[in-house]
Amino acid sequence: MKYISHLDIMRLWQRALSRAGMALAYSEGFHPHPRISLAAPLAVGVTSEAEFMDVTLTRQVSPHFFTAAVNQQLPAGLAILQVVSIAENVPSLQSQVRFAEYIVELETEKGREEIASASNDLLALQQLPWQHQRDTGPRHYDLRQLIDDVWLIDCSEGRCTLAMRLRCDSGGSGRPEQVAAAMGFTEHPKSIHRTRLVLRAN
Repeated sequence: MKYISHLDIMRLWQRALSRAGMALAYSEGFHPHPRISLAAPLAVGVTSEAEFMDVTLTRQVSPHFFTAAVNQQLPAGLAILQVVSIAENVPSLQSQVRFAEYIVELETEKGREEIASASNDLLALQQLPWQHQRDTGPRHYDLRQLIDDVWLIDCSEGRCTLAMRLRCDSGGSGRPEQVAAAMGFTEHPKSIHRTRLVLRAN
């Protein structure tokens, strides 16, 4: 599942909802599309247990029925954990997300004290100019502004586990592998797992 792109995930959800008999509402215009949206797209290669999604239907169904019917149509590795009915005037989940929290596993010969020091040094910075290569060319930005917190969970036998709380909103989204690189880790993380999306306080 972690190697499926965001667009393919959206197509997967649309098919599953349709096969479950859900009456999806569609946008207006020349190219109507189903009114379903994930709160924060998940990067390819990242797993998660904390995704939120808005789904708009043309008729009301109970959360229990929705969960049971749609879960039967989902592939292994993808499941609905909870459904809540909300009013139409509630702001979208996408507009409410502020942070994303991750568990990141890395292979390293660094010791606990060295990693903790790198974390503290990173958080002490006021700015961290960064460049990310994209298909359209290099993108320059301040990586420090995308980092809320980083802390060490465990370190043993050539592997360490970090927790990260990174910004995730319309102004930018922090990427765990870039934060790890900024801390001096030269290898790409062995795994990145999103554990929580933090919504703005109402």
